[in-house]
Amino acid sequence: MVVDLGTVRAIYFDLDDTLCGYWDASKYGLRATFEKHGPEGYSSDDMIRHWAASFREFAPTLKHTGWYETYLKTGEPTRTEQMRLTLKRLGIEDTDLASLLSQAYMEERDRALTLFPDAIQVLDILKDKFPLGLITNGPADVQRQEVATLGIAGYFQNIFIEGEMGLGKPMKLVFDRAAAAVQCMPNEILMVGNSYGHDIRAALEFGWHAVWIRRDSDVPPSANGETLVPEGLPEGAPEPDATIHSLMELLPLLGL
Repeated sequence: MVVDLGTVRAIYFDLDDTLCGYWDASKYGLRATFEKHGPEGYSSDDMIRHWAASFREFAPTLKHTGWYETYLKTGEPTRTEQMRLTLKRLGIEDTDLASLLSQAYMEERDRALTLFPDAIQVLDILKDKFPLGLITNGPADVQRQEVATLGIAGYFQNIFIEGEMGLGKPMKLVFDRAAAAVQCMPNEILMVGNSYGHDIRAALEFGWHAVWIRRDSDVPPSANGETLVPEGLPEGAPEPDATIHSLMELLPLLGL
């Protein structure tokens, strides 16, 4: 397939597992937390398995059970509730321990969060040639902390965070606001992201270009061994402009 990104005048990036290894940091954070603070009699593997099971039950309900409005502002309440539900699976009712685990996990995860090796080199090359922006889902405080931890705010003219906007990808209004911020038509904007549903399909549906980055590490801890590979292209879904495995592969697509 011939890729033509010649009309691109602005580029938006996703953050987690596009520019930085969020799932790797999450897995490290969970293991370190449960090794240091987990209840006696349970290994870190046991605790991660129970955490993953409770996550799969709890996370899909956020928008329907009153948690979402709180989640948008701060990740602490839902993170602590997730730990409470994990302990409950073991027959443990201990709110203090749930709070301790939540705080430790946040700190360990943030400590382990790093940019992928190709991120800064690519951003350095692109920042003088295109307006760059960031569109990321998640709580306002968590995503702002990630940007600060990674030291990348200066690369982006616009940063759109689900928690600050009150809605996130794949909602059309998010992409419309991002397009308006760079004063570009949809076909002049490129979205680079790892999530097919949130980043790629949405961008394509709204007339943007889309490059899908697929990294081997892009497997969440909630998968817990049920899948060991990143998400695949849904059957019958539109193809991205290109699929890459390193951000460096983006440069020749842009003629750089």
